[in-house]
Amino acid sequence: MLQSDIQYTKVRWLLTIAGLFLYVVDIWTDIGLALKYFQEKHFVWTGLTLVFVLAGLLVTQIFSYAWYKDDMNDVWINPEGRPTISGMSKGGLAVLHLFGFGIFTRYYHLLKRGSKVIWTTTDSYTVEERREAHHNLFCLATDLSMLKLFESFLESVPQLLLQLYIVLGHEECSVMQYLSMAFSFFNIAWALVDYRRCLRRSLPQTREMPSGLPTAIYLLYKLCTITSQILSYTLLLILSTYTTVALTILWLMATTWTHLLQTNFCSSLGLEFLYRAVIGVILTFTFFNVKGQDTRVAMIIYYSFYSLINVTAPLLLAFLKPELQITTFLLTVSGLIFGFSVLGLVCLLLYYLLLHPRGMWREADEVDGLRKETETTKRIRNFLQP
Repeated sequence: MLQSDIQYTKVRWLLTIAGLFLYVVDIWTDIGLALKYFQEKHFVWTGLTLVFVLAGLLVTQIFSYAWYKDDMNDVWINPEGRPTISGMSKGGLAVLHLFGFGIFTRYYHLLKRGSKVIWTTTDSYTVEERREAHHNLFCLATDLSMLKLFESFLESVPQLLLQLYIVLGHEECSVMQYLSMAFSFFNIAWALVDYRRCLRRSLPQTREMPSGLPTAIYLLYKLCTITSQILSYTLLLILSTYTTVALTILWLMATTWTHLLQTNFCSSLGLEFLYRAVIGVILTFTFFNVKGQDTRVAMIIYYSFYSLINVTAPLLLAFLKPELQITTFLLTVSGLIFGFSVLGLVCLLLYYLLLHPRGMWREADEVDGLRKETETTKRIRNFLQP
């Protein structure tokens, strides 16, 4: 019998369905909002809303297809050199990804394989075989969670920023906007925690993040820092739409830093540049360890700059638009920025000082050591480290 911390459990299987639901609803609420803006002749808002949806879909399809091809060419995963993977040819996979069904294909395979492993009882497998089956499920889930992380920062996070700017800066409020923001927020939260837990579990010599308090503190740290950052950017956009130029410069700086780190995540140079550009977007809103190295100094610099933006944004709006100094709007948003910033940084310190899993996983024995390093495990080893 496998221990609970090395199993892809029934609860995880059901939560995968919940993640799929959030993903679909988030996209459809954004598309519905774009249609609403189009009917109201807000064509710029329509275009931006759709651009973020399409950016998330396009990038995730590109990486999903590339990973399928890598796995197909892997001698350990496909020792017979078959022209198919998971029952699909390269052409079939290309068509599915061309029409945006790449993530749905991965959900289907994860749920199908998971149901065979966790919803059926059989004594025909040894402990090692069952361990390997559960590990493979976590690898499938980790690939999917990385794609969801990309999608959330390319679609949900910019969407949340855009809708907050419209609601706060133009006083355009509707039920559809609030639904879009709510599901974007939930999708971000889900992507962060799911990625964190799946990544650590799929690496055999890394301890899994415990559930309960550590997960809650980590989620609070990420959500509070990202939310305060988005609110600060929103105030700067209200002050001037030229803030988009400053955000572009921040993205270029983050992308350049990622390039200087010489990441080796992708199998081709073109995909590697795309990957670094995506990481630049993520770093514009939150910090991740890009190469799995000690980043204490980089994190201190990052969050010092983050704190400077959160202090500067409300002050600039108050001084440059004095008519807003005593309004409920500015006081409320400034209070939220301050509160989320402090809470986020406190949770960051609590998590990394007291709750962050350290050391080797206790089950990292000779079975794990003998496991062949496939393209999947190589890829996961190079994933972003939270």
